Amino acid sequence: MKKTINYKEIGDKIRIEREKFDMSREKFAELLDLSPFFVGQIERGERKMSISTLINVSECLHISLDYLIFGEAYSDEEENKLHSLIVKCSEKEASVIEEVIKTILPHITR
Repeated sequence: MKKTINYKEIGDKIRIEREKFDMSREKFAELLDLSPFFVGQIERGERKMSISTLINVSECLHISLDYLIFGEAYSDEEENKLHSLIVKCSEKEASVIEEVIKTILPHITR
């Protein structure tokens, strides 16, 4: 059985994950060294991307290739460690931590 790649679903996941960082399409395109127009086409599923671009998107958004292509996310173990620390913070502290993470995470490569 031949599987087909749903580029619209991949694009939707990319847009959703980008928006979780409150990142504009222009800023995201800049980080990927792509044009905002091309990123928009990718997010709408209108254009395919190279494997290297797919890897760069995955690294920038800190999401797995499995999730992007097949919808399978990482295990929750690492997320639970961070969550257990954040729930101990005040609302203000958690908000500051969230903003810091949103700011630096797209710039950190794996």
